[in-house]
Amino acid sequence: MTELKRAPLPHDFHPSVPSFTVVSEDVTPGATLGDAQVHAGGNISPHLRWEGFPAETKSFAVTCFDPDAPTGSGFWHWVLFDIPATVTELPTGAGSGKFDGLPEGAVHVRNDFGTLDFGGAAPPPGHPAHRYVFTVYAVDTEKLGPDSTASPAVVGFNLRFHSIGRAHLIGEYAAPAGG
Repeated sequence: MTELKRAPLPHDFHPSVPSFTVVSEDVTPGATLGDAQVHAGGNISPHLRWEGFPAETKSFAVTCFDPDAPTGSGFWHWVLFDIPATVTELPTGAGSGKFDGLPEGAVHVRNDFGTLDFGGAAPPPGHPAHRYVFTVYAVDTEKLGPDSTASPAVVGFNLRFHSIGRAHLIGEYAAPAGG
């Protein structure tokens, strides 16, 4: 197995902002993702709950990014924004399937699978474990600006200038060799 050079996290290049706490019933920091969060498994977005964000937060954004994907630019698995500031938890599956529990007004943009939802972990078979960075951004405006036709890069650009806090947790996953 080839050793994987670890890429930086997506927010390593953004201005420093206060951190807050994000937890999950489905993702344990540093542990292997469960089958439900794997693309070939359940392909279901995980539960996320956050607290301790800045009082002036007007909305939230949630992303999932694989910086270790062999693309040269990582791989966006989930990009969701314009989550109302009154929402501090997304239930399991809010970003996939029937979108049960997705807050009204929240906007998905296409992930790198080309779909407007959560796309689970899918590293190449036999590749070393990839990191899946789930980030919750506290945003200083109710509407970030882009719509569902924007790319993850455009959303990231807007988050760079409108994030006032950030929390993340990282799970890992390696596909079995041979598929």
